Amino acid sequence: MGGVAEHRKTFQALHRSGCFALPNPWDIGSAKYLEHLGFKAIATTSAGFAFSRGLADGAVGRDLMLAHIRELVEATELPVNADFENGYADNPDGVAENVQRCVETGVAGLSIEDNTGRGDQPLYEVELAAERIRAAKVAIGDSGVVLTGRAECFLVGQDDINEVVRRLTAYAEAGADCLYAPGIHERDHIVAVVKAVAPKPVNLLISTPGGLTIGDAADLGVRRVSVGSALARAAWGGFIRAAKDLADAGAFDGFAGATPHSALQALFKNQ
Repeated sequence: MGGVAEHRKTFQALHRSGCFALPNPWDIGSAKYLEHLGFKAIATTSAGFAFSRGLADGAVGRDLMLAHIRELVEATELPVNADFENGYADNPDGVAENVQRCVETGVAGLSIEDNTGRGDQPLYEVELAAERIRAAKVAIGDSGVVLTGRAECFLVGQDDINEVVRRLTAYAEAGADCLYAPGIHERDHIVAVVKAVAPKPVNLLISTPGGLTIGDAADLGVRRVSVGSALARAAWGGFIRAAKDLADAGAFDGFAGATPHSALQALFKNQ
């Protein structure tokens, strides 16, 4: 059983070659199941966890999120990457303080995004955003935690790949170890990002069916693929369909695809 330092070394090594899947559990049970399937690392999902608490994405406070990150770190023997949103602060000093708290949970990696959460100015100015990454890097120090810089342009309606590249290049220069632009999906956009920040690794979000596979992502030069809240939303989809059948028709057809009690009992019995 590896400790925190070993998990961080493992996570670093995963970023050096190949392409690996980084699925996103939303609670302890889903984290344990992903470990059972043999994944090499997992990542938290701010949206998936928020929905499990009856909250909208972005409504979970720092302390509750830190507690959730810690419980996932302690739940499995896998390296955990934390979706740490915008660092829960606007100014670099605040980001640094909060990143230090996140590092103390035992994570192997964490991401900082440039989304302000404000409708009037959804993204931090690139100079400030880069300074926030630089502050996060200093806070991480020699702990071995992988820092991912996120450009949220496509998630806030600014679908300009040139702006994405400009921002991710700035974050790479500021010290981000891995770069991530959630929302991009066109092959030429992915290639543009990979080339712009090379040799640093790129994370790609794939959260809908019918698009790229892990193999396709690898061919495009992507190093890791995360799924965001997709697994949580898939679980919600099954729950909602079954609940609606019960509420609207008094029917139980929605239970047909349920995992047997015995299977879940066997999975968790010896955990």
